[in-house]
Amino acid sequence: MKIQIRGGRVIDPASGLDAVQDIYVAAGHIVGVGAAPADFHANQVIDASGLVVCPGLVDLAVRLREPGLEYMATLESEMHACAVGGITSLACPPDTSPPLDEPGLVEMLKFRAKHMPGPRVYPIGALTRQLKGERLTEMAELNEAGCVAFSQADAPLVDTQVLLRAMEYAKTFELPIWLRPQDPHLAREGVAHDGVVAARLGLPAIPVPAETVALATILLLVRETGARVHLARLSSRAGIEMVRRAKHDGLPITCDVGAHYIHLSEMDTADFNAHCHLVPPLRSQRDRDAIRQGLADGTIDAICSDHAPVDDDAKEKPFQEAEPGATGVELLLPLTLKWAAEAGLPLTRALGYISHRPAGILGIEAGRVAAGQPADLCLFDPDAHWLVSAASLASLGKNSPYLGFEMRGRVQYTLIDGHLDFRREPPRGHHHH
Repeated sequence: MKIQIRGGRVIDPASGLDAVQDIYVAAGHIVGVGAAPADFHANQVIDASGLVVCPGLVDLAVRLREPGLEYMATLESEMHACAVGGITSLACPPDTSPPLDEPGLVEMLKFRAKHMPGPRVYPIGALTRQLKGERLTEMAELNEAGCVAFSQADAPLVDTQVLLRAMEYAKTFELPIWLRPQDPHLAREGVAHDGVVAARLGLPAIPVPAETVALATILLLVRETGARVHLARLSSRAGIEMVRRAKHDGLPITCDVGAHYIHLSEMDTADFNAHCHLVPPLRSQRDRDAIRQGLADGTIDAICSDHAPVDDDAKEKPFQEAEPGATGVELLLPLTLKWAAEAGLPLTRALGYISHRPAGILGIEAGRVAAGQPADLCLFDPDAHWLVSAASLASLGKNSPYLGFEMRGRVQYTLIDGHLDFRREPPRGHHHH
């Protein structure tokens, strides 16, 4: 299939390109940016005037809920929701049921994902068997089966000896470990940030040291082993400062934040809204401002959706008992655009946090608009306004802090491997001239 994408504003964050140009796609690859290759004849022309054409988004944390948790969402529904959100590559955490701790489970997931439309799926393998934090998995075998990194997801790893051995093993095979820094003892039973709001509402709290104490342990062991560690979902000003110093010291670490944390804070939980019950918790406005600063100065490497679709029954409970997490793949782009507008950042910079930077963390060839690259592209209307509602979200998870809010920026087309995986149908009676 040969496709010409005509008249779009092409943005390639990796090179800084931002210009109105045509893009030419053939055999699953970009074969020309600006100029058509010799004797190129398009089978299809996409009119991209008024649209931004950027790399397909790369998301570092998407729970697809398979195997085992299909009552929350299905692989089909969430793969489609990703395409609707402009996501063309994703990493899925190992906290499925059973966890991704056996090569057979990983191969099965990859096989299922490959044979349906939607993004390229990169499984993160379980670091310990059954995510119990006791015995290491066969990381090398899981890597051969397709795992790009290893993680405990949100399961605790209490035994520092196991963590040290995991890092030594990972360093030997040059495999990355992804860790969400949280001390399970300091966070015990907690559901909200240890601040004014939790105190007023009487919610059990998770103090900032739950993050920083765990982070200190991880950073010291990285210093000891030289293992490559990605720190998932930083939430606190103090944690970001520790990472800033560690990077300055040359430690081989990267880190990300969830898109919701750039905008929301503990103040958004003040009405007991269970949609704001997230992991880690939404912290103070100072912490949120530190996240924005950490992104702007490059301390934080990537923004992810931290997509956690949950069925209505699990959210329609008191804050404490509600299943934590928010649906996110369809909000990753608009929340990033909102931040860019507020921070006065050019799109070439802002879009990098959801394209080539996370691709670099994953170690995959993705997130670039250039000849020879895979034709994974997102075409969005930067000025389209839309209302976040149960009806407007493709994900089966309707759990979002943004229900009822208007978003700006909407994906119109998503190309994956040169195929048009998603196109937004124009509204009835709307004639495009």
